[in-house]
Amino acid sequence: MDVFLWAIAVAAFVIVEITTVQLVSVWFAAGALITLICTYFFELSVLQQLGIFIVASSILLAASLPYLRSRRNIEHIATNSELDIGKNASVIEDIDPAKGSGRVTLNGVDWSAVPLASDEIIPAGSIVKVEEVQGSKLIVSLKNN
Repeated sequence: MDVFLWAIAVAAFVIVEITTVQLVSVWFAAGALITLICTYFFELSVLQQLGIFIVASSILLAASLPYLRSRRNIEHIATNSELDIGKNASVIEDIDPAKGSGRVTLNGVDWSAVPLASDEIIPAGSIVKVEEVQGSKLIVSLKNN
């Protein structure tokens, strides 16, 4: 009877793996298969079977993680905000940190802006350089011609 339940578990984990295609349950399917084989050849209690399943699944997962990490292709893709750093923007509203005001236009988009130097006031009509992007706010410095 226990062998039949482990066979159902193997099938269920394989079906889950096939439907997700994300390496979600492959280790559980293999652990269930190992437990099924051990249960077939040896008379094991339910606790022993569960122990074999947990240990086998854990070992298989731990053994495959280094391989999976080495195969994972991690490429840093710049977000739009990172692409804006270093660009010039036009000040459309005085940037005054004391008043909490300041707006610039960058690539046709209106942004809230604060100066890089916390005490600097940048008048409307100035050209600024984008130093940093913090959420929806640009940190800018006055562009020196």
